Amino acid sequence: MNGAELIEVGRDALITFFKVGMPVMVVGLLVGFVISLFQALTQIQEQTLVYVPKVAAIFGSLLFLLPFMGDAMAAFMARIATRIISGGL
Repeated sequence: MNGAELIEVGRDALITFFKVGMPVMVVGLLVGFVISLFQALTQIQEQTLVYVPKVAAIFGSLLFLLPFMGDAMAAFMARIATRIISGGL
């Protein structure tokens, strides 16, 4: 395996990582932003207020996005297995 093939595998791994991880992180970011905006508008400065809605939203998004995440990881593994079988890795 030469350097270009190694970079291609690394690039594919990073793209898969972002496909799998970013939707859940964006949901957590948006829920945190909405709760922070609510706290600023109502002047409620309770630090623990953000945790329950954020955990619930992330859990719900994981349940909803799990098929997409599984497909992305399975496709990545299939590409890696193909490279291994062909002797390219």
